Amino acid sequence: MNFGIDRLLADPALRKPLEGKRIALLAHPASVTRDLTHSVDALIAAGLNVTAMFGPQHGVRGDLQDNMEESPDFTDPTYGMPVFSLYGEVRRPTGQSMGTFDVMLVDLQDLGTRIYTFITTLRYVLEAAAEHHKAVWVLDRPNPVGRPVEGLTLLPGWESFVGAGPMPMRHGLTMGELGHWFIDLLKLDVEYRVIEMEGWQPDAAPGFGWPTDRVWINPSPNAPNVMMARAYPGTVMLEGTTLSEGRGTTRPLELFGAPDIDARAVVAEMRRLAPDWLAGARLRDIWFEPTFHKHVKTLCNGVQIHAEGPSYDHAAFRPWRVQALAFKAIRALYPDYDLWRDFPYEYAFGKLPIDVINGGPGLRLWTDDATATPADLNVLAAADEEAWEQIRQPYLRY
Repeated sequence: MNFGIDRLLADPALRKPLEGKRIALLAHPASVTRDLTHSVDALIAAGLNVTAMFGPQHGVRGDLQDNMEESPDFTDPTYGMPVFSLYGEVRRPTGQSMGTFDVMLVDLQDLGTRIYTFITTLRYVLEAAAEHHKAVWVLDRPNPVGRPVEGLTLLPGWESFVGAGPMPMRHGLTMGELGHWFIDLLKLDVEYRVIEMEGWQPDAAPGFGWPTDRVWINPSPNAPNVMMARAYPGTVMLEGTTLSEGRGTTRPLELFGAPDIDARAVVAEMRRLAPDWLAGARLRDIWFEPTFHKHVKTLCNGVQIHAEGPSYDHAAFRPWRVQALAFKAIRALYPDYDLWRDFPYEYAFGKLPIDVINGGPGLRLWTDDATATPADLNVLAAADEEAWEQIRQPYLRY
């Protein structure tokens, strides 16, 4: 199959509208062609006038590990062009940076989860482009977790840099499709085009969204493989808790744990509460010691979520429910456990991070309510999921 960047480079007719235009590229380390040439090098080699680059969270170079680590603007040492950070002094493109181009090409590998900030950056770029009368093209890439939908929908007033709009946690759209949805949602008047992929089959085994003939490159430092992407709609919630999400290990966001929990007891309680929520993947109790981040250099007992191998069932696996169930099990086993972190997560002040991540307090309130059952959360989530399936239908291009 071919990604958007590959089709653009292969077809002079697709590139023709860009002739004579100043081009900006919004990219990160995974913005590469089929032969692993970075998109900026390939576009310049194809004769396009690339006059600026923009970088999302973690930077164009993908060198910053954690959240809320800001990237500076700099001058590209190879081409001498300005590189503007959209995760530094500003989150939205400024008037000065918008004056450096006519058309912005967005070539970002996404993870298919609402909280992953690249889609918020896309929204901000579209809003700025509408204001400054610039064109935006998305060079489309796969949603590596395919089409399944899961989670509660972000509530009005809970928009943030990790909450770009009213969608569930696992949205099942590509960046190109999301762009069309944002334009309709925000009623933007902007010149927008998607260079679609060729041959993407989001439901096909064994990749189920990620084509196995393409190399995986980390779109951010803690996104090392497809298994992480599959678990991420659930494990990202760990960032709002005192539990380690595996940062500082070799399998970040595929596991969770802490020094003061009994992982086997937690898994047993999860199976008691809602065994059907554990379908499609295997849970394995483990020990790990993070080299940095939460519980650094402290032995933790935890659980690894194996969204791989012969037991993996893409249609059955529901990572958001798996992680929610883990919180519920910990609360049942340790009623007074200090589970929720309190700090300004992604610059959202005055709100608990777990609520910012979930786009509202529903998940936390359910976890902390001893009388609330998995069936109660399932009713809420299923309604949101069904509604989103209908909303997104007109935007599906593959």
